[in-house]
Amino acid sequence: MRSSNPVFSRRGFSRDNGYAGFNTAQQPQAGGNPYAQAPTNPYATNPYAQAPTNPYATNPYAQQDTQQGAPQAPARSGVMTIDDVVSRTAITLGTVVAGAVVAWLALPVDAANISKSYGIAIGAALIAFVLAMVQSFKRKPTPALILGYAAFEGVFLGVISSAVTTHVSAGAVPQAVLGTMAVFAGVLIAYKTRLIRVNRRFTGFVMAAAIGFMLLMLVNLLFSAIGGGDGLGFRSGGLGILFGIIGIVLGACFLAMDFKQVEDGITYGAPREESWLAAFGLTMTLVWIYLEALRLISILQGND
Repeated sequence: MRSSNPVFSRRGFSRDNGYAGFNTAQQPQAGGNPYAQAPTNPYATNPYAQAPTNPYATNPYAQQDTQQGAPQAPARSGVMTIDDVVSRTAITLGTVVAGAVVAWLALPVDAANISKSYGIAIGAALIAFVLAMVQSFKRKPTPALILGYAAFEGVFLGVISSAVTTHVSAGAVPQAVLGTMAVFAGVLIAYKTRLIRVNRRFTGFVMAAAIGFMLLMLVNLLFSAIGGGDGLGFRSGGLGILFGIIGIVLGACFLAMDFKQVEDGITYGAPREESWLAAFGLTMTLVWIYLEALRLISILQGND
């Protein structure tokens, strides 16, 4: 989650007087004892002495006291809760489902209409991608952008799902939905029981793997556009099955990172509007897992 105050000043530090509130002793006056020494601190040379810790120093949402400069505990009004995340995720996913149902019913994929339906689906996917990128670079969540992304993404999913049902397997879509739900439940249980621990190393590895995966898919798409067919074969056959499994595993890792985002936001008292970002991230991850599961099932059943 983003932090509105990521860096804190040291407690009680003053630019001109050193440590504010601790230099109240009188300074030596002119004409006094030139050999007098200030009383020494018997603990100043203790190598094991530790400065008192600030319990809010790692809280990116802690508020700064504008008068005293001391970090305060976050105010509890208007902060993100798990109910906020659940409700906004339900709204976003509901928008995706509604868009998919409309596209499924209004955009047939029979021989006479498949080109038109595919064209609309590709256009919807591009619009959804643009909206997602705009939201990703904004400092604050915009519900209109998030719901717009969900609606256009739903249109794309509806056409693709209808095409797979019509031309590959009638049971592929329910199987992909059940598979997505199973991955979600499994990752949630693993995260809550700490079988999965999201830290900096985990995040770095997942992001590097995802970048490599996407680059390979783009190269495959380029070869497919130039030479026709499946390009380098990453979307069919044995390689297609392997990359489908890798895609689902990456999606599961993104889910764990989403859960970490939600947990940190609730723990540190993130603003309630941040729950829209949590819903946005969860929706994109679930869409990713569904598409990879649908493609994997299509390959497996297409080879039967």
